[in-house]
Amino acid sequence: MFSKSKINEPGPNDDVKPAAQDPAPVARNTEFKPTAPKAKPPASVLSSDLHITGNLKTTGDIQVEGTVEGDIRAHLLTIGESATIKGEVTADDVVVNGRIVGRVRGLKVRLTATARVEGDIIHKTIAIESGAHFEGSVQRQDDPLNSKAANKRPIAAAKADQEG
Repeated sequence: MFSKSKINEPGPNDDVKPAAQDPAPVARNTEFKPTAPKAKPPASVLSSDLHITGNLKTTGDIQVEGTVEGDIRAHLLTIGESATIKGEVTADDVVVNGRIVGRVRGLKVRLTATARVEGDIIHKTIAIESGAHFEGSVQRQDDPLNSKAANKRPIAAAKADQEG
């Protein structure tokens, strides 16, 4: 029913070489074009013994284990249990395991059981685990990353506050 393939077995014409080869080799495009998308680089990790004073901004991911005094802007921001952030945090995804003193802005914000947040949270979706400590206000916005969206008060109300 089945027979053995004879592809790799020597045949009667294996010793015979072709009489002539094509004199003009075919030009090939040697430029490399990747077929798969670039692999996402790993998150930048700020270790627990690191203390940064100043703002951080990246389009990538950051995992903070140390202390940052300044604002942080990233794609995915993970605050470790031993980390302390004093400043505004803005990211597409924010996972808080440690302490933040300042405003949090994110499309998805998650406070784990070990989180300590003192400040306002502006989000599109939020999850707060049992045991998380939070002092501040929570506000849902469709575009929480846009800081101008927070100023939705009517102009007349803003002028009345300035005059009075």
